[in-house]
Amino acid sequence: MSAIAASQRPLPWTARQAREDRSWVVRMSDAEIQGMRDALNHARTLGKPLLDMKQADFPLNEAARGVLKRAIDITQGGWGMCLVKGFPVDEWTEEESRLAYWGMSLYMGVGRTQNRASEFMNDVRNEGGEYKVKGGRGYNTNAGLDFHQDSCDVVGLLCRRTARSGGTSKVISSIALYEAVQQQRPDLIAVLKGTFFHSYQGTQDPSQPPYYRCPIFGSHPESFSARTNRKNTDAAQRDFAELPRLTPAQLEALDLLDALMPSDELCFTMELEQGDMQLLNNYVTLHSRTPFEDHEEPDRKRHLFRLWLAVPGSQPLPDDWKEYYGDVRAGSVRGGVRGSAITQAFLGYEKRQAAALGMLFETWRPLVQQEDMARILAGHAASQSETAAA
Repeated sequence: MSAIAASQRPLPWTARQAREDRSWVVRMSDAEIQGMRDALNHARTLGKPLLDMKQADFPLNEAARGVLKRAIDITQGGWGMCLVKGFPVDEWTEEESRLAYWGMSLYMGVGRTQNRASEFMNDVRNEGGEYKVKGGRGYNTNAGLDFHQDSCDVVGLLCRRTARSGGTSKVISSIALYEAVQQQRPDLIAVLKGTFFHSYQGTQDPSQPPYYRCPIFGSHPESFSARTNRKNTDAAQRDFAELPRLTPAQLEALDLLDALMPSDELCFTMELEQGDMQLLNNYVTLHSRTPFEDHEEPDRKRHLFRLWLAVPGSQPLPDDWKEYYGDVRAGSVRGGVRGSAITQAFLGYEKRQAAALGMLFETWRPLVQQEDMARILAGHAASQSETAAA
């Protein structure tokens, strides 16, 4: 077992290491696969809405439960990523695959809402959306994506259909990225740990401002964390004139990240095959994908199911990440974007699921509301004026 695989904490890795050491890949056994089939067959007979389901409604055998726990544990350790292969999606309809994936999630974490419609499971497929526009998101387009993290502890993708060409997944270690910045431009580390404003792209709760503050690199004394999405940082500058402008040092730091992330040394590529589940720890990895071309037949078009999960074994986050994540305690229910259509069914589900998994849970409330942000920006403007006058 490699040093990375054996580690109980995330470590930096290079593209070469990910190619040569495949300990982050899990191939399911026949017993594990059969456990998924049997649980789905039971769940189908119940006809329950997804948000009403409990683990007992998707009764996995010990082997199947074990492989899901092992996969999540791998994301919290050395690699920060896991690829589980062998889900029999070729045997299942689209709705059966959706039901099965949700049933599996009941053993992995608490699902988080992902968009302005407050959906808790997204279909990643080309539905004619646009990426780099106001309010644009990547999951409903066929565009290549910037490197980014999703807004949760772990993002999970279950691949139901592959593209005719393209759609290659790219992953890098954000710890290795930090080390590369430290080696090349140590003066920019402090810049990247400072305040950056990012656009919510319309996914915020109506009580929240349309943007939030979060550093690129976290400052927790024990746990590494990174969060970057250049598209949303640029959108905040483009769409909101009241925000402070990025400084020359901030622009230089973001440009350096853009140069480093796709490099051959850091960027590992993988093809997600039918029946693969990719799990990524969003604090210690970043991901993107290449553009893709679809098949003509509707049921052969590229299609993945996406879950955003808060997981029981998650790390603590820096205090200044609370504005965005809502809770920074290890093992807490956090993350997601609220959107404007949260239902009572979802609120009941997340509280019940947190209790089932023994996770810390606080009822969500906005930590920064629109009026709070107005005061923050007024104070910032006043400070800038005093500095200029001095």
